[in-house]
Amino acid sequence: MEKGSGPRDQRERDAVTVEIGYALASAAFLGVVVFVVFVGPAMVWHLPRWAEGVLVVAGAVTAGVLAVVRVVHVLRRHARAVGRPGGG
Repeated sequence: MEKGSGPRDQRERDAVTVEIGYALASAAFLGVVVFVVFVGPAMVWHLPRWAEGVLVVAGAVTAGVLAVVRVVHVLRRHARAVGRPGGG
């Protein structure tokens, strides 16, 4: 039987579950760090209200995009490593 075809056994399902958890946890950490980097100056210095708003929005958007990119990267790397379809 060709690798990557047929139903997955319990070990493969557990590995995917762990990989998903790792992808989400590392994405959340990355998102928080990026958001704090953007919003940090607004918390430290007294900036105009519009500048604080711009930093918060820019931080939130950048953190969200990078978190999604991180999840996709980790899961595609895992798919490639086990030889499953969708791994690119």
